[in-house]
Formats: sequence, C-alpha cells, structure tokens
Amino acid sequence: MTKVIKLRKGLDVNLKGKPADEIAQVKCPGEYALQPDDFTGLKPKVVVKEGDKVLAGDALFVDKLHPEVKFTSPVSGVVSLVERGDRRKLLSVRVKCDEKQEAREFDVKQDVKALLLESGLFGFFRSRPYDVVANPEDKPKAIFVSAFNSMPLSQDFEVVLKGQEKEFQAGLSALAKLAKVHLGVSAKQTANALLQAKDCEVTIFDGPAPAGNVGVQINHVSPINKGEVVWTLGAEEVIFVGRLMLTGKVDLTRTIALAGSEVKFPKYYKVVVGQKLTTLLEGQIEDNGYHVRIIDGNVMTGLKTTEEGFLGAHRTEVNVIPEGDDNAEMLGWIMPRFNEFSASRSYCSWLFGKKKEYKLDARIKGGERHMIFSGEYDRVFPMDIFAGYLIKAIITGDIDRQEALGIYEVAPEDFAIAEFVDSSKLELQRIVREGLDILRKENA
Repeated sequence: MTKVIKLRKGLDVNLKGKPADEIAQVKCPGEYALQPDDFTGLKPKVVVKEGDKVLAGDALFVDKLHPEVKFTSPVSGVVSLVERGDRRKLLSVRVKCDEKQEAREFDVKQDVKALLLESGLFGFFRSRPYDVVANPEDKPKAIFVSAFNSMPLSQDFEVVLKGQEKEFQAGLSALAKLAKVHLGVSAKQTANALLQAKDCEVTIFDGPAPAGNVGVQINHVSPINKGEVVWTLGAEEVIFVGRLMLTGKVDLTRTIALAGSEVKFPKYYKVVVGQKLTTLLEGQIEDNGYHVRIIDGNVMTGLKTTEEGFLGAHRTEVNVIPEGDDNAEMLGWIMPRFNEFSASRSYCSWLFGKKKEYKLDARIKGGERHMIFSGEYDRVFPMDIFAGYLIKAIITGDIDRQEALGIYEVAPEDFAIAEFVDSSKLELQRIVREGLDILRKENA
C-alpha cells in the first residue's frame, strides 16, 4: 500500500503566466555550453581544447578530485571556446554543433555505475549532506527522486512524462541496482507510470510548497543521520538514464516550461541542456515598456540571466517576470494593494482567496533588518528542523550547533519559501549554501 504523507506547513503562491499543456519545438542554436557552476562542489579539469571534434557523450571536463566523474557534451560538434574568468576559473566549455548529430555509443551491458560514470550522467547525481555532486566512492543508503515541483510556475512533470514512460521506468530500474529508490509523487498526480512505478518505493505527498523538494521528502521518509549519505536525482534526469539504458547513447533533451507574466505564449519546449536561451526567448517577451528579469530556473530558486545565457544543467524552467527597478509607486506603503500578494494579510488582496493570480516583480521591497524570532520560517518550513535557529547558527559560525539543528539534511532550495516570506530580507539560500560549503571543508 502506497504511503501518503500530509504536510500542512508551506505556502503556495499563485503567479500569472503558467505554461499551457502544450509542447513545442525551437530551432537549434549554433552553440551550446556546459557550465561547471551548475554542478555544485565540482573542481573542474578541462580535457578538451578549442578546435577538438567531439560527439554527444564525449567528456568536456572532469572532476579533479574524482577524474572518473565526467561531464560530457550534450551535442556533437567542434569545441569553439573554453571560457575562463578571474584567476582562470572555468566558466564554460562551448561546442558549435554539427548539422547532423552523432552520439558516442556505450556498452549498456557493463556495471550500471561504470556506465553512468563513462557517459557523464553520474555528474547529475547530487549528494546529501552538502547538496553537491555525488562521490562515486560513497555507498548511499537510498536514492531519492521527486516527481513533482510545488514551487510557483514550475514544470508539470506529468506533461513531460507523457510518451516517455518506458524511459522513466528503465531509469528507475537502473537506479535500483545502485541503492534503494524512493519516488516522491504529488497527491494531484494520476499517471500510472508514477503511481505504479516498479523497482522503487512510492510515497505520495499532499501539501503546499515546498512539498515537492526532495529535501522535504527525505526528512519525512528517511532522515539523514551523521555519517549517512543519500543521493538525489531529478525526475527528468531519470529519463536521461533510461534513454541511455535503452539506446546506449546520451540524449540530454529536456522538456522545459517557459513561463512568467512577461511571456507571450507560456508553454513547454523541447530543448537540450546547455542550449542558448536566445532560441527560446526570441519574440516571446512582452514589450510593456519596463525592465524584465530572465530567470534560468524557478522564480524562487533560479539564477538571473540574459537572453545570451545558456540553459543550466539541472534547470526545468525558464521564467520571465518584471524587474521592478523602474516601478514608481506613490504612497505605496499605505495603499490597500489589491493586486499584491502578502503571506501575512498585510494587503487587502487576501480577500480574493487563493485562486487569484498575481503579477509579482523581483523587488525585495526593503533592506536587511534584525532577525526577529516570530515563527515566520516555521510556518512555511515543513521539516522537523528549527529553521530560524539553524540560520542563526550558520551566520554565527557555530558548527556544533549547526550539526545539532540538522544542517546535514537541508539544501538552499529548502529555504526558498522561507526567504520569500522573511521580513528580515535575508538571503537565506545564499547563507545556507555558504554554511554547507564551510562545513564540508571542515569535515574533509
């Protein structure tokens, strides 16, 4: 019998610009880029040089600490640029794609972990604690996959899954050879490929955001104790694994949601990891006379980018919302604000109920203030962790306190909703990331 976990803490924010359940194609750009910063915890070493010919699935760079962990080209073509920044930091490796695509063929009969390492798909695994690229030498107690994202304007995985059920199941079956697999499913999902998935333990989660976060699911299904390791993998990345097992080739094609109030036709598009966003956004942004923010990823957890940017390796959405830096409001603080969202009923918009859609911009609307322990975080943080005290312990550098308060179980994205409602205007996700990085160095 499938286990159902009901979550009451959290917050759903209903934003304008949800994608229609329609999948379209976009033209392929001339250049793709794989960016090491997409793989947290990686120390990259380039194994190609400009002018080299590569196939889809050939390594572009590896992890210095674990050279067997490869990061491979999403397309075939010629390496056009090895981009470096300050202190020769590797920013990206770009490939100018061929008109006719060719992919390297892998022996699918070999050991699953060896196949994933050789093909570059192992680099998509993330490890808890620390939320970094997984260490192939670790023996995880479980692999967690969340089949839904509860954040606003997020991708509906059931739309993505349609027609790819066979690949998804093949991916789950392959993962089951590495460790026990836990699949988190939303109470709103009905696809048999999810509810009746084989070679895994299915758990249904019913509740508001961030119920879809894999960290929340780990906390309620199998909490991480000190010394234990859990791996996580995105639901669409399970499909990547399944394609490899069925065809012997790497195919990093994603179905992403292009969404947001400033998008003319929000819907789903077939793209490839590392694809240039120009091909996706050309002619899609509303011309309303004000500045917009392009976000590579979700509105709560993604990164600010431009049309010249490239799709991040783990991204399942691209969102466009108003920037808000050129928005002048008269008596803004005292107006009733019927079209602004408030989690604390500070505005009159709460009278319209939960179905009202909001067009929010990227403004913080205030500066940093003192932390007041008013329970703000706890009301929207559905994990058995005192979020406010953990943040305070990270800020003060109290490592023993951090460990006691459960830092090994969290990732920055788990604090996205808490950051949204935070009246202190703290960058909680950045604080948690820095805390995890420091703790990782201390324990190395």
